[in-house]
Amino acid sequence: MAQEALEIASEMRFVQGVTPEVLTQIYDQDVHLCNFQRDLALDVAGYCKALLQTEHLNIRAVIQADDPSAVLNNLLPEHSGKSEFIEDLALIIDMYACLFELDEVGLRLQVLDRAMCPRFHTDKLGCRLVSTYAGQGTEWLEDPLLDRSKLGAGNGGLSDDKSGLYGSEELIHQAQAGDVLLLKGDGWYGLDGNGVVHRSPMVPSGQSRLVATLDFA
Repeated sequence: MAQEALEIASEMRFVQGVTPEVLTQIYDQDVHLCNFQRDLALDVAGYCKALLQTEHLNIRAVIQADDPSAVLNNLLPEHSGKSEFIEDLALIIDMYACLFELDEVGLRLQVLDRAMCPRFHTDKLGCRLVSTYAGQGTEWLEDPLLDRSKLGAGNGGLSDDKSGLYGSEELIHQAQAGDVLLLKGDGWYGLDGNGVVHRSPMVPSGQSRLVATLDFA
């Protein structure tokens, strides 16, 4: 079983594209991450900038996939561009729900002034959607250009850049603001614990990020 998992990991790759259809490739056995690259509309970006000034924004909710807009409207503060932001987030919720045939999804929308998961790691779940609406995006490493034995306790107390987890900083991929990521976790069928190795980016002093994540509710 361990040898099979190693072979699976060595074949994994990520895909990216500028249309949402790229997200459907998450069902390809050799794809562990999909990146839908996009630019945010100006009014959406403006609302996100306003949310960055909202102290302690931390929304966690189970959203019905067939009609998310009303709930989002009640949860989000009033600023210019709110309706456009809700329309955008509702579209992402709809895409995620349709891909995995979900009636409801778990939403987390946060303003972060520090890296919540600063070390490279894998998620113990099936597949998570992450979109950084403002600020620096999620970082990930590509198989087979990493040594998974250096994750967790295997790092021997050393930082990721010194543990031997990866060879150089040039091997780190990073999403841009507005991008939509699908990341397979350890619980994806057939991965045998070889989920995407990723981390939150460091947040420069005085700056913050607005991050939305979707999970199976």
